[in-house]
Amino acid sequence: MKYAICNETFQDWPFEKAFQFARQCGYQALEIAPFTINKDVRQITAAQRATVREQAEEAGLPILGLHWLLAFTEGFYLTSPEADVRQATTAYLEDLAHLCHDLGGDIMVLGSPHQRNVLPGVTMGEAMGYAADILKQCMPTFADLGIRLALEPLGPEEGDFLLTADLAVELIEMVDAPPCRLHLDVKAMSTEEQPIDEIIRKHSDHLIHFHANDANRRGPGMGEIDFVPILQALKDINYDGWVCVEVFDYDPGVEALAKESIDYLKSCV
Repeated sequence: MKYAICNETFQDWPFEKAFQFARQCGYQALEIAPFTINKDVRQITAAQRATVREQAEEAGLPILGLHWLLAFTEGFYLTSPEADVRQATTAYLEDLAHLCHDLGGDIMVLGSPHQRNVLPGVTMGEAMGYAADILKQCMPTFADLGIRLALEPLGPEEGDFLLTADLAVELIEMVDAPPCRLHLDVKAMSTEEQPIDEIIRKHSDHLIHFHANDANRRGPGMGEIDFVPILQALKDINYDGWVCVEVFDYDPGVEALAKESIDYLKSCV
């Protein structure tokens, strides 16, 4: 297994300190939330991009890619019926792809529930079509840059769009482009009727990225979810991507979240 961690886990820590501690814990890569650099990706200068990449490289950790793509942004929406909003969203996702490339990554996880929930008066079918329209327009840029977009199903506490892996795969097939693939998140899968390991096996052909966390929003091993069958399923499908720790409840503290999560995952293996 290859272990990574999302950089917002470290909250207000300076990047150099955070990256060095992640390496000390045993992580092998970083996943970056763009808002931790600047809430508007268009304002992130070439110098800033080079600095963040250098800080990661100096810590011995490559940057695998981005997530929280549209968080803290305004004017962008994945399922908007407004053509100008969809066009702006397309352009912004392409800007993010350039950031990902500049940082040395090749995966972008598209979650961002607050910028994709189904709007009043829009049917689910229409929302899927609007999202597919945006993603199809992005695909040539993603292909040119060697970036893969991983669609992330999320649970009902986050929103009401792409609530299952089945629906995410349906959208992937609507887009019908090699860079558009699937991301799975343990907390989100815990809300589905199917067992998590079965979801993994069912969608092995589309899966390129994976987030490890617990239903209680903390790290793996900090709640009730047993990761042994989950990691066994990843092994059985010959998954060779990253297992990336992503948390939402920071009460245990940065050090505990980072260290205990990877120690638990390794103990499961």
